[in-house]
Amino acid sequence: MLNCLTATIGGIVDKKLVMEHEVDGDLGNTWLKTNAAGSGAYKLVSWKPNEAVTLQSNPDFYLGAPEMERVIVRHILESATQRLLLERGDIDIARDLNPEDVAGARAEDGIKISDELKGRLMYVSLGQQHPDLAKPQVRQAIKYLIDYEGMQDSFLKGQYTIHQNFLPLTYLGSVKENPFSLNVEKAKALLAEAGVDGLELTAGVREAQERLEIAQSLQNTFAQAGIKLNLTVGTAKQVLGMYRARELDVYIGAWGPDYPDPQTNAGTFAYNPDNSKEAGLTGLLAWRNSWNTAGLTEKVDAAVVENDREKRAQMYHEIQATFRETSPFAVMFQKIEQSAMRDNVTNFSTGQAITAASYWQVTK
Repeated sequence: MLNCLTATIGGIVDKKLVMEHEVDGDLGNTWLKTNAAGSGAYKLVSWKPNEAVTLQSNPDFYLGAPEMERVIVRHILESATQRLLLERGDIDIARDLNPEDVAGARAEDGIKISDELKGRLMYVSLGQQHPDLAKPQVRQAIKYLIDYEGMQDSFLKGQYTIHQNFLPLTYLGSVKENPFSLNVEKAKALLAEAGVDGLELTAGVREAQERLEIAQSLQNTFAQAGIKLNLTVGTAKQVLGMYRARELDVYIGAWGPDYPDPQTNAGTFAYNPDNSKEAGLTGLLAWRNSWNTAGLTEKVDAAVVENDREKRAQMYHEIQATFRETSPFAVMFQKIEQSAMRDNVTNFSTGQAITAASYWQVTK
């Protein structure tokens, strides 16, 4: 419960102030979209979508007013532009730089790079409504048709590390076993055992550069075993809509935990109490892929209420061992978030295991 309460979806607000701005029973929600009534380290001064957010120090913050009186977060889409602004000293911190700009910034005087292992996972999933993808040998074959090392060491260098389990490293119950590597001959043998030849699949992928590059790598390695992978590229809304409607053979995407407890991922990757289409459990990744979890749902239910910490961790070890071998998920990488900043900036964190950048402890 305490771990769940750290989720950034909620916050403590001044009820009286918020309700003064209630309209048509919305509990002040519309007003809160552009205003603040919180108890955090900063208060909202202005928010211009796709431009900038300006925050002002809250003198009543329970730990005392933050060192930085004002924080301005600018929306700068281009990595190269961020790097240029950082090198000129126009900004203090640059986030979401691509590997080339990280390397360039690292070489500049007065700039340092911070690496934080995040909970975000990059994965491929296989819709079990497809008769061939529902075959165990085909699921295994595809896990051997991914060039994990090649991607990690090239276009994902420094920003992702190989990880093949649904619990990110640093989480209770996480494991380091990564049994799969690119092995085309083994994949061919598994496909032959399943009686599958000349398979053609459609994969949904967002129009984000790193995901498109992953998709292109998969196209190449899949083709080596005779699998043709067609790409449906779209916005996040478009691709997620198809994924949640169970319309994709293959999905290439990412999943980030909501709070630092193993249930946040076990409860979606390995949990599906009702696999029927009518259930509409779109929040569960197992359901989106029409996978009934083959008994893992009951084990997840047992693990979440286990009070013995060591026993609970062992339960997740066992769940993941089964998941790796039997599930329609090929978890590939865990995110390393790299932030470039001026060397006089200290104590900035992007949230470590979860996504929650904090500014109140920053000094410069």
